Amino acid sequence: MYSHLLVPIDGSDISVKAVHGAVAFAKEVGARITFFNARSVLPVSMVGTGTMLDAGTLEHLSLVARENAERILADAQAVAESAGVPCSSEGVINDLPHEAIIEAAAQHGCDLIFMASHGRRGLSGLLLGSQTQRVLIHAALPVLVFR
Repeated sequence: MYSHLLVPIDGSDISVKAVHGAVAFAKEVGARITFFNARSVLPVSMVGTGTMLDAGTLEHLSLVARENAERILADAQAVAESAGVPCSSEGVINDLPHEAIIEAAAQHGCDLIFMASHGRRGLSGLLLGSQTQRVLIHAALPVLVFR
């Protein structure tokens, strides 16, 4: 069936639930998981505000974003490891998460993308998230959308 899942995560509540769903699925089919986080240089809340940022502030924001991504990935790995599911993780900086997700799936030789229906930018359950939609449209491999 499937042997290697790419599981994009952003730390949102639905993303955390998707981690648990992916781990259960991987355990059932005997697959391994690569957890993946794509983050932008600036937090979404700062984009378009017109705020002038000095280099020190940008460096600090980048450090905080990296530490947050590392925590999110480590938490996901802990869930998989406690269930006995082999896993790895990767975090990248990319302002186009859907492209980064598709590229990561290809680079890691994944045969399924297992992702949440929406993330931090989504409208909490009302709509399919824009990044999820873009992955569904552009991915050449199967995508399982977890809700």
